Amino acid sequence: MTEPVNVLCLKWGKRYPADYVNILHRSVRRHLKRPFRFHCCTDDASGLDPEIEVINFPENPGLGYWPHILVKLMVTKNGFGGLVGPTLFLDLDVAIMCDLDPFFDFEPGKNCIIHNWVNWRKSLLGTRPHVGNSSAFRFEAGPQSDYIYQTFIREMSRAEDTSIFNTEQAFLTYAMKEVAWWPDAWVRSYKWHCRSIFPLNLIITPKEPQNCKILIFHGRPDPDEALQGYKGKTPRHTMRAAPWLATHWKL
Repeated sequence: MTEPVNVLCLKWGKRYPADYVNILHRSVRRHLKRPFRFHCCTDDASGLDPEIEVINFPENPGLGYWPHILVKLMVTKNGFGGLVGPTLFLDLDVAIMCDLDPFFDFEPGKNCIIHNWVNWRKSLLGTRPHVGNSSAFRFEAGPQSDYIYQTFIREMSRAEDTSIFNTEQAFLTYAMKEVAWWPDAWVRSYKWHCRSIFPLNLIITPKEPQNCKILIFHGRPDPDEALQGYKGKTPRHTMRAAPWLATHWKL
């Protein structure tokens, strides 16, 4: 029998309700053919599907405030939640579009992450930073990934310093040392790849990305807001409703 792989998410605070975890869990169940265990590290497990394996939210390792987005680094600690083997971390604000098995077949044993998006000017000039987007990354849980956690503990003050690492995903990519980028088409950004440029965004429905497996909703809108349409702080950030999303983001 093939050992089950792990899918892991984090939930704390009040921004995302239990339904976000349940939608993610059921989406994984629809789109992952191999055996898997679904884990949620959380400070409040109420309302979660009974099949979800709960990992207690860790204690503050010494950061200036807590909870902190840098908790993502702690999942790489040897022994974290009893996890061992290939582990796909997913943020809650994602939509699973199709087959997830390739995320476990791709570059086995390596740290895999999407190369974070930048504006077209940086892409054309070849100045795209060596930074991943931590909404979807895979690592080998257990002893093999502990060096990432140890780097975090050893350099915690640098990890917190936004003048050095302006995001947690920048430090994560740095601590991983070597990464394999997911193929670009596999992971797409709702804001970068679905929204039309201003002012077309005011009249054109966001388009469904082709060949996308995981759609990322970093910042705003969240998936529930995208379904209904999103009135941004400015017309440039406003987006019409995307009814096609209901096919993918649902209980």
